[in-house]
Amino acid sequence: MAAGASTAERGAVRRQGPPGPPLLRRLGPRRLRLALALAVAAVLLAAGGAWVLYGSSWLRVERVAVSGTDVLTPDQVRDAARVPVGSPLVSIDTDAIRSRLERALPRVDEVDVSRSWPHGVVLKVTERVPVLLIRHGAGYTEVDDEGVRFATVPQPPEGAPLLELALSNSGSTAASLRRFGEDRLVREAVRAAGSLPSAVLKSTKTVKVRSYDDISLDLADGRTVSWGSSEKGAAKSRALSALMKAQPDARHFDVSVPTAPASAGS
Repeated sequence: MAAGASTAERGAVRRQGPPGPPLLRRLGPRRLRLALALAVAAVLLAAGGAWVLYGSSWLRVERVAVSGTDVLTPDQVRDAARVPVGSPLVSIDTDAIRSRLERALPRVDEVDVSRSWPHGVVLKVTERVPVLLIRHGAGYTEVDDEGVRFATVPQPPEGAPLLELALSNSGSTAASLRRFGEDRLVREAVRAAGSLPSAVLKSTKTVKVRSYDDISLDLADGRTVSWGSSEKGAAKSRALSALMKAQPDARHFDVSVPTAPASAGS
């Protein structure tokens, strides 16, 4: 028959008391007080940080800086952005500001919105640059390098040729228009202009589009160029440069087939 617990053993059990939670059993009284103090401090620190960011006047929007504008003015950008001056800087919705700018100002191609602590918002704007112009009433619609028509201005800016859409409702031109649509044909003209040698682009007055495969150029000195489609632009550019150098007195150049370029007139 097993012997029962001794009086000393029973007393030891009573002194130990009921088992507590595992963490409290591992921590002594001093360590427990330290842990509680650290937890309270962390809560107070988080609350203080939230108050500084959202509730105090220390980190609020006081100024909006604008850079990168050329045609637009900084005030136009600020007005369109509608940055809530006086609001906590941390709560500024940069995506909403970007969307407002792009909707209100089609000339804006890209904009970077960033916080400048402690009191500023910075708007870095990239404007669209016209590569072609379409006559629109008494003004000119600007077209960028992606074929986007983004603004109409009263006077043509320098360096952008006029785009002439010589489209009709009959023959191959009508078929091309039905198949590709006007917007696609505008983009093809933009691609062709982007492939031109820089010297030729500077002297180009008009880019004419009759169909997808019939793009031509009128130069400032009266010479003309048959470009064909916008495909193989790099090869056509090299062929045109070589042809103009070899035949400087020619009045017409045809690089629609870049492996067989031709010139005519003198």
